[in-house]
Amino acid sequence: MNTAAFKVAVVGGGISGAVCASTLARNGVSVILFESARGPGGRREKTEDGKELSFDHGAPFFSVSKPEVQSIVQEWESKGLVAEWKEEFGSFDFHTRKFNNIEQQVGFSKRFVGVPGMNSICKALCNESGVESKFRVGIGKAEWLDDEKLWSLTGVDGQNLGQFKGLVASDKNIVSSRVTEVTGQPPPLDFSLVPELSAKLQNLPVQPCFAVMLAFAEPLSSIPFKGLSFENSKVLSWAYCDSCKPNRETTSERWVLHSTTEYAEGIISQTGMKKPSDATLNKVAEQLLQEFQSTRIHIPEPFFKRAHRW
Repeated sequence: MNTAAFKVAVVGGGISGAVCASTLARNGVSVILFESARGPGGRREKTEDGKELSFDHGAPFFSVSKPEVQSIVQEWESKGLVAEWKEEFGSFDFHTRKFNNIEQQVGFSKRFVGVPGMNSICKALCNESGVESKFRVGIGKAEWLDDEKLWSLTGVDGQNLGQFKGLVASDKNIVSSRVTEVTGQPPPLDFSLVPELSAKLQNLPVQPCFAVMLAFAEPLSSIPFKGLSFENSKVLSWAYCDSCKPNRETTSERWVLHSTTEYAEGIISQTGMKKPSDATLNKVAEQLLQEFQSTRIHIPEPFFKRAHRW
């Protein structure tokens, strides 16, 4: 097979899409990656006085168990794209009001983070030789042309994005009914084209979550861990000190809170799936912060606070 004659579209610029695009390109396949966001992950926020703050407000870290993945991560380490996050993690029980060292109880795998941000891995892979990355390009329709045996992609703006021998959908939204709830438009990929794949994707759980980004002028020294899971809370599931990761800015202490799925579903049941209003996001940010402060740990008011819905 002449792989150079193959052109493949990868939809989604997250870690799975970026790794897939990089792997295909290294094997001689022509790849175009499409991502609707402005770039491959990450977030920079501005305070009222114009200062920039960096947050990893999605996945805080990743761990590795499979040998074939370990070799990939070792390559990333050698390139300075990732580093081990060696801080201790624990849990907090809202019933007993006690901290527990979960690593002593159940053991743990090494945690890795992107350097200087979680999006550094995707940025590097999306810029590798042989990968053409197109950001701010959402897929409006993916159509199979049976006569040509090709996939035809159309952007959300109606632009013809080209024809491809293969299509890799690393973003579940390409077949998700959530697209219709948010945009009023059908999912880009018609279920009837790939019934078996569609059924599997439809069965994958989509668990909504709110993330709240906080910045403090001083370290939260009363918290014994830099990452916490929460037990017996209907509001909070995770909290972690984002600025404590390797090679992060240390001009402020930045924490990220993640809501429980139950809490997020409750908010969505009231507001719907469309983009949350500023009033909704402000309410969420305040409620998650109040739950964090209700641990009876000394947590002062942050000088920056903002929520995001996943």
